[in-house]
Amino acid sequence: MSARILLLLTDLKIGGTPTVVRELAIRLSRQPGVSVHVACLDRWGPVADQLREHGAEVTALNAKGASDVTAIFRLGGLIRRHRFDTVFSFLVHANAAAAVCRPFFPFVRFLQSIQTTQPYPIWHWDLQRGVQLMAEKVVVPSASAALAARRLAGVPEIKLVVIPNAVEPRNFQRAGGRSGGSIGFIGRLDPVKRVEDLVEAMTMLDRGTSLHIFGDGEDRGRIEWAVRRLNLQQRVILHGAVPAVATALATLDVLVLPSEAEGFGLVLIEAMAAGVPVVATDVPGIRDVVADGVNGLLVPPNIVPALADAIRQVLSDEELRTRLVRGGLEAVDQRFNWDKVFEQYKLLLRV
Repeated sequence: MSARILLLLTDLKIGGTPTVVRELAIRLSRQPGVSVHVACLDRWGPVADQLREHGAEVTALNAKGASDVTAIFRLGGLIRRHRFDTVFSFLVHANAAAAVCRPFFPFVRFLQSIQTTQPYPIWHWDLQRGVQLMAEKVVVPSASAALAARRLAGVPEIKLVVIPNAVEPRNFQRAGGRSGGSIGFIGRLDPVKRVEDLVEAMTMLDRGTSLHIFGDGEDRGRIEWAVRRLNLQQRVILHGAVPAVATALATLDVLVLPSEAEGFGLVLIEAMAAGVPVVATDVPGIRDVVADGVNGLLVPPNIVPALADAIRQVLSDEELRTRLVRGGLEAVDQRFNWDKVFEQYKLLLRV
C-alpha cells in the first residue's frame, strides 16, 4: 500500500516537537511505498537542514505572522500539488492552518497533535477546541496531555491517541552517571520552563558546581539578568541553542528540568538514554515520564530549596546516581525507544 504523508508544524527550530517530527519523518521515509514531506509555517530552520541531510523533502511556508492568510493558500497549494492522502499537524498554529484547509480536501485524512499541558494562553485552547473538530484523531504524548486536551479543548476521548515521544539510544554516548559538578538545562528559554528557579538554586549549591544552559528563547534576557543579580557570572554559562543534544548531554553530570508544565519533556528521555540522571518537577507531563526515585528525582514546582536539595543528592550520592541511571536506561528500552514507538505511528498512519 502506498501513502503520501505531509507532516506540518509551526517551525523547524531546535526543540522537542521538531525533533520528534524529524525522527518520525526519517523513519517513515524508509518504509516501502511511503512518501513523506515536512512543512513548517515559519521560515527555514536548523531542523529543516537536518531533514535535508537525510534526504527528506522540506517546505517552509514563510508565514509573516499568525494572521498571514497567504501561508494558508500556500499550504493548500502544497497539499494539492503533492496529492497527500494524510496531513498530520503538530501544535496549535499548525493544527489551525490544517483545519482551515480541511473542507477543501474531503478525501484527505487530517490528524492533529497536542504536545502540551500548559493551561495558558487560554486562547490557544479555545482555538484548539474549534480546530480539533476537523481532525480524525488527535495525538498526545502522555496521559496528562490527554487529560488537558479533554478538559481544556473538549477533545472527545474516543478521538485521542496517546503515543509517547521516543529516542534512538544509539545516538547517545552513555555518561554512566559520573560524579562531578556539571548541572545542565537543555530546552527553549520560555517562562514555563522556570529556568530562573534553577539559576537561584545555584546560590544554595557548592561553589564548585556550574550550571550550563543550552537553548535560546524569549526568556533569555530575564535569565541573564538573574545571573547578574545573583553574581553567578562565573558559575552559570548560557551556551545558546545547541544543534546536537547528545553533545551537550555528554558534558553533564545531572540534567534538570524545572518546568511548571510539560506535555512530555523529551529532553528527560534523551538524558536517560545518555546515562545522565535527571531532576525535574512533579507536574503533569513530567510525572508521566519520571518515576520518583526510580529513573529520576521529582520535586514540587517553584520550590527552589527543594530543587537545590535534589540536585545536591544526585551529585553526592553515588548509589542513588547509579540507581537512577539504571532506571532511566530501562525506561528508554521498555517505553521510549523509537523501535517500539514507531510501530504505534505505523498503525495510526496505516503504513
